[in-house]
Amino acid sequence: MPDKPDEVRTDRASGVFTGYGIGSAVLGLVSVAAIVLGFMVWSGHRHQRDELAYQTSALQAAADWTNVLINMSADTVDTSLRTLHDGTVGQLNADFETTVEPFKQLVLKLKSKTVGQVDSVSIESLHHPQAGQPGAPKPQPELETVVSRTDTVLVVATSRSQNAGGDQPQPVRWNLRLGVSDVDGKLLISRLETIR
Repeated sequence: MPDKPDEVRTDRASGVFTGYGIGSAVLGLVSVAAIVLGFMVWSGHRHQRDELAYQTSALQAAADWTNVLINMSADTVDTSLRTLHDGTVGQLNADFETTVEPFKQLVLKLKSKTVGQVDSVSIESLHHPQAGQPGAPKPQPELETVVSRTDTVLVVATSRSQNAGGDQPQPVRWNLRLGVSDVDGKLLISRLETIR
């Protein structure tokens, strides 16, 4: 018998959501959560990889700069000082002549031949405190606009200097704290301290 227009059909589902609809919604939410979690893990891994690559570059820059410093001899003093000066920035660059003058005079006076090697390099701290916090190194005002980041690197090295008189080579132990600053993608030494 044909349905009459006035009659309401009662064969439809009584609820708005079916079991399949609820299951699909739950699976959709789980899928979105899995995608977000996967992206967060990938992003964190990528950030860690980039950070490790940057730190490796900072360690290499500190080791290279120190290698020039500890292998300076009377024959290479001018070239070495020029290379060292070119690898600095900030206050160290401005005061470079004053900072290295005593060492330069000693090398020239003794006419020593020096052979050295870097024994170890390490990042002093993986925590990068913000300016103004306790433990944060005071930023050099002239670097604030040009440096994107500065890491502190500890360098331990040994050199042996033999004087022109032919004396037995004397070992010299180097314990340095260097500030390695990123200036437009180029890593330069911004601070030099000796550790006793």
